[in-house]
Amino acid sequence: MEKLVIGITGGVGAGKSTVLNILQKEYQAEIILTDQVAHELMQPGTSCYEEIVKVLGTEILAEDGTFDKVKLGNLMFNDKNTVAMVNQIVHPAVRKETAARIEASRKKLIVIESALLIEANFKPLCDEIWYVYVSTQERVKRLYEQRGYSEVKSYSIIYNQLSHEQFRRNCDRLVDNGASREYTRRQIREFMKEITERMSGKEQISEEESGDGQA
Repeated sequence: MEKLVIGITGGVGAGKSTVLNILQKEYQAEIILTDQVAHELMQPGTSCYEEIVKVLGTEILAEDGTFDKVKLGNLMFNDKNTVAMVNQIVHPAVRKETAARIEASRKKLIVIESALLIEANFKPLCDEIWYVYVSTQERVKRLYEQRGYSEVKSYSIIYNQLSHEQFRRNCDRLVDNGASREYTRRQIREFMKEITERMSGKEQISEEESGDGQA
């Protein structure tokens, strides 16, 4: 079977990590977290680091020379121009690095996780995109219980992300993660069974065509 690349996306608090965990443990997927890739590419000495400092100044740096997460986070949360400038620097670099990791991987299943998978144009790297869905009310509840976010902060973050309709238009499948872990697991099992059968069918057709050509 050829490599299968699945993109996982969804809003904050939807529980994308639950889906990733199932895919990694039960389907031996290689997981690529784009946030982690971005973090690595923004370390001192990298081209992304130098470009961001040039644009935003040294005021956003901590004493050790790395980016001050609080300062940079606050700046990006409150200033759309800053978000745009940083994204123009970081997103292309993350896409390039992600593509390189996919190419180098020896796994048959590779999963890319990104809350900004659609906005940052990771779609061309994916065979399918799955949208992890949970109701807004449940997401707010989880954000309070797991991260201590207030309702105001939670709703502010949620409404700055893509809407449910926008996610649905841009994704191939919806994973309802609002019930039990077993319910989520059953959906993934059905999806993977369907994908595997489809890809196996393609391989069989390909082999038959190859045989016809040699006859």
